Amino acid sequence: MSLANGRHYLAIPGPSVMPDRVLQAMHRPAPNIYTGQLVDMVAGLVPDLRTVARTTQNVAMYIANGHGAWEAALTNTLSRGDRILVLGTGRFCLGWGEMAAAMGIDCQIIDFGQRSDIDMSRVAEALAADREHRIRAVLAVQVDTSTSVKNDIEGIRRTLDAVDHPALLFADCIACLACDEFHMDDWGVDVMVTGSQKGLMTPPGMGFVFFSDKADQARARADLVTPYWDWRPRANPAEFYRYFNGTAPTHHLYGLRVALDMIVHEEGLENVWHRHAVLARAVWAALEVWGQAGPVRPNIADRNTRSHSVTTVNFGPGNGKRMRDWMTANAGVTLGIPLGGVEGPGGNADDFLRIGHMGHVNTHMVLGVLASLQAGMTALGIPHGATGLEAAMKVIAEG
Repeated sequence: MSLANGRHYLAIPGPSVMPDRVLQAMHRPAPNIYTGQLVDMVAGLVPDLRTVARTTQNVAMYIANGHGAWEAALTNTLSRGDRILVLGTGRFCLGWGEMAAAMGIDCQIIDFGQRSDIDMSRVAEALAADREHRIRAVLAVQVDTSTSVKNDIEGIRRTLDAVDHPALLFADCIACLACDEFHMDDWGVDVMVTGSQKGLMTPPGMGFVFFSDKADQARARADLVTPYWDWRPRANPAEFYRYFNGTAPTHHLYGLRVALDMIVHEEGLENVWHRHAVLARAVWAALEVWGQAGPVRPNIADRNTRSHSVTTVNFGPGNGKRMRDWMTANAGVTLGIPLGGVEGPGGNADDFLRIGHMGHVNTHMVLGVLASLQAGMTALGIPHGATGLEAAMKVIAEG
């Protein structure tokens, strides 16, 4: 007998659960890509994308995953031999830096490790030492999906301004846009990248680059820009075909239209942020109680620097893999594997798992995962505080 039969729940940190309405919107014949409904609809996506990013600035859309958005951001602003400052807090900003290095960009890396957010004093020191202003951009990830840390993007802008440094500020919001609060304009972000498959609740395949006029001025000297990645015709297309430098991702666009309707026009972005914050606190409450009598530890100790979209957890020696396997076989839930060396030197990746709580998630989905985890620890004999689920329920009840 299997208790996992029924609708499976993919509780990984992206791709996230897609609303049925999004899937239904995509289930249609191929449309005309030159005139008519699709063309009119896509023009209306841009204002709503700006709303989600809290910006009045430029938006370029790509048929790409997040790595494609990374490359678009780099090619439109930088030249071979330029120097950038890469602020590593897990796998993904370091990966962005590796891409830049492969393109001939000089990467100055500060690695803050697998358990910590960005230390602004070290950033200030590096920027102040750059008296010739060779650093042209500072790269940071707002939420690193591997470690589940949340970085203070606004704080990086304050640090840049405090030392009067002209570098562009790049933010990767792939894991957290429409989950964690983000204000592109108010925080002084010059380039922000994201993807369709997480907080935007649409299948993987679309990447987005939001960029300021200051960033676009850098494009005039960038020698890495290529015809496909060029953001100018995409942000200001003379004809619909130029939005995507070719055939549009038609069915993704129909799905994205419905997802943005749900986020912007129905629930409202502030309410979406609040929902994610409450559900994240419920996850943390359960983990913290379980850890009082067992090995369970959130990867990020400080609640103030934890993401509202994903939580990376150390379940103790070998228990991360045991729990992931048990949850798939007995609860019909798939949890995320660890990524990017989060276990640290001498550690074991099998100790870790990641819980995705992003996008189209609600109370019963998150409590179902937590109840299943508590049942799994009981079944596998993993010591844990007995009232973790009750702690999560209390958070939900208080809203």
